Amino acid sequence: MVGCDDLTEIERKCRSALHDMRDQWNAEVKKGDPTGALNYYDKTTHYSYELMWWHSLVEDQGPLAYVVALHLALQNGFKDSLDFGSGVGSGSVLFSKHGFSITLADVSSTLLDFSRRRLQARGIPATFIDLKTTELPAGKYDLITAMDVFEHIAEPEKAVEPIARTLRPGGILFGRFSAEPDVDHPSHITYDFGPTFKRLAELGLHECWRDEWLWGHQAFRKSGG
Repeated sequence: MVGCDDLTEIERKCRSALHDMRDQWNAEVKKGDPTGALNYYDKTTHYSYELMWWHSLVEDQGPLAYVVALHLALQNGFKDSLDFGSGVGSGSVLFSKHGFSITLADVSSTLLDFSRRRLQARGIPATFIDLKTTELPAGKYDLITAMDVFEHIAEPEKAVEPIARTLRPGGILFGRFSAEPDVDHPSHITYDFGPTFKRLAELGLHECWRDEWLWGHQAFRKSGG
């Protein structure tokens, strides 16, 4: 996926990626600069290594939330899924193996390219949406996952508006809505999700599930189904 067959070198890059990302963010992104932040996500090459290491479950059980979301989707008979802020496409690999049609949406060209190569190598059909240039289609999906996304957005209460439009009535948004200040994650810029929850309620999405084990994960069902 990254043009390197040296597993030792790949592991080294995975292990150093978190601090490499931190240093790049601190060097290139000024506080309150949305353009700088977008350019960072669009161009950084460290993120794919950091996310693949995260999904390896070496240091964090958070990625298991995708399994929880899958069970919730299967219980509701859902079939059309969107991963908003799709990263390296791990959630889409999982959902595709259970018969879902999958769409990956992200602002990062490098991550979308990585995911495209990853899924093509496995023969997995998918739709890819570059959120910098393409709007989400209306009423398309019955499940939307958004894992560890909203803390990276300055105004997540605005980001949930296109998500609500593309979610079908009765559909579910599943994500993590929680973050704490961390010097190793300067790209985490939002910690108060009160305005986001308020906007979700205004858009007809109400909490239907909360995970007491995997910190911060919640599900919101859109009314009308």
